[in-house]
Amino acid sequence: MMMTSRTDEDAPGKVRVDKWLWAARFFKTRALAAEAIDGGKVDVNGDRAKRAKQLQVGDEVRLRQGPVEWVVIVRDVQGRRGSAEIARGLYDETDEGRRKREIVTEQLKSMPTAFSHGDSKPGKRDRRALRRLKGDGG
Repeated sequence: MMMTSRTDEDAPGKVRVDKWLWAARFFKTRALAAEAIDGGKVDVNGDRAKRAKQLQVGDEVRLRQGPVEWVVIVRDVQGRRGSAEIARGLYDETDEGRRKREIVTEQLKSMPTAFSHGDSKPGKRDRRALRRLKGDGG
């Protein structure tokens, strides 16, 4: 009797979470999707997900990418990456999730983008002032 490994064909209508996140274009690579899952940034139906967790239509996926949190309902399962239009058809974003995400995005846009230290590194006088400020003497 020949042993075969379990493949996606064994579970019709289901696909691994890491493959689905990659196919839905939340991540550029499956490795990045797997890293986010292992880091606890992905929940499926309220439970922390593992890479091989099988997703099916109707599952709720919560995904944290930095300060932004996506809350989506799986509309279609696909393990292959397609165009952005196809990827957008794989999920529906919840109204609550969309509102929260838009609020965070708006807050990020209103924040200052960078802090400038000037055009060059600190001079002797600036270094001494920094040392005094830090309490290292000077």
